[in-house]
Amino acid sequence: MTVIEAENISKKYIIDHKKGNAKADTFSETFTQGIRNLFTKNSEEEVEHEDFWALKGVSFKIDQGDRVGIIGSNGAGKSTMLKVLSRITEPTEGRISIKGRVASLLEVGTGFHPELSGRENIFLNGAILGMKRNDIKQKFDAIVDFAGVEKFLDTPVKRYSSGMYVRLGFAISAHLEPEILIVDEVLAVGDAEFQRKCLGKMKDASTSGRTILFVSHNLTAVQGLCNKAMFMQKGRLIEMGETNQVLANYLSQVQKTALESWYLTPEEAPGNDKVRLKSIKLEPQFVGNLRHLDVRTPFKVKIEFWNMMDRANLNISLHLNSLTGECIFNIGTLSQSFEKGIIQAECEIPADFLNDGSYSISFMIVQDTSTVLYNFEESLIFEIEDYREGTSWYGKWPGYIRPKIDFPITQLELESVS
Repeated sequence: MTVIEAENISKKYIIDHKKGNAKADTFSETFTQGIRNLFTKNSEEEVEHEDFWALKGVSFKIDQGDRVGIIGSNGAGKSTMLKVLSRITEPTEGRISIKGRVASLLEVGTGFHPELSGRENIFLNGAILGMKRNDIKQKFDAIVDFAGVEKFLDTPVKRYSSGMYVRLGFAISAHLEPEILIVDEVLAVGDAEFQRKCLGKMKDASTSGRTILFVSHNLTAVQGLCNKAMFMQKGRLIEMGETNQVLANYLSQVQKTALESWYLTPEEAPGNDKVRLKSIKLEPQFVGNLRHLDVRTPFKVKIEFWNMMDRANLNISLHLNSLTGECIFNIGTLSQSFEKGIIQAECEIPADFLNDGSYSISFMIVQDTSTVLYNFEESLIFEIEDYREGTSWYGKWPGYIRPKIDFPITQLELESVS
């Protein structure tokens, strides 16, 4: 049964570019404009209006019990879509049909009254969801236990930390059993244990027929939780379908294979007044006539940077990450004393070590083994292709590493089998 149907949804915002003071619409704007005019020469300024379409022509259907992950880069329209579905904002164009009670956790503090206590906000949110007081009481202890805020139940939530806000907000949304649960990236605020509990709770909710929409940049979480995914880009729905297929297509579009990045002068290079990147290069030792990396290809990573300090004890800490954010490994150079000038470091990644997939290299320059001078994130992004021989199975090889390790198998004795 279809529980959410969107037809040609578009959302437009007006962006003002001021050439001068715009006409104020409210008392606070009038007051602010008056103060601003005291310090500007022109009291009358023009405003140029620009139409910005956060969503444009988005259509889809979601069935009961679906767990849908919404993915895309920043500015793709993911959060705007959730706000439209949650009735927080109305679409400029199009129509939405929703069947069932909706609970949303879109940002820290959503749905909370800051002056009310945690206890009072639990009952307030339950009432907003249309639940009776006795039903909320039955879930009350489970909500408090899940959120871990028992000591602060009678404290106004305006004094809660962002983590406490999120824990309580998610606990309320999940335990009061809405038919449709909408969750934005706010889970990133919680610690690893809380994220694990949230994902487990959402999986449990889906088995009881509830529908979940989940926005996250953690593609591993999307892959583990969701049976469907939506890939959005610049306000448009690019693809919707089975999760693994949509994730693969998304990664293929965002991947940027670049085996070298270099800068001519320190002024144009990333870094700060202490260190700046001169170059980072991946040098493959290609197999035969091939000109692409596959699982058999060893390669070197070479880094050069400008050091602008005298007698500084420096080392490099290098991270190889998957494009979904997991760190595959972290290695570091020894810490040594260096003078001003260009410093080089080099390491080799052996053949038959990494699995096929997309990877990124980030590195930090560290002083005195403890102070990070600069973190050069995703300095290189590259792809490793698959290669197999002597097998008839060509499904995805699991894991991020794929080392060749001796693993002999031997028959110890013969035995007749009747």
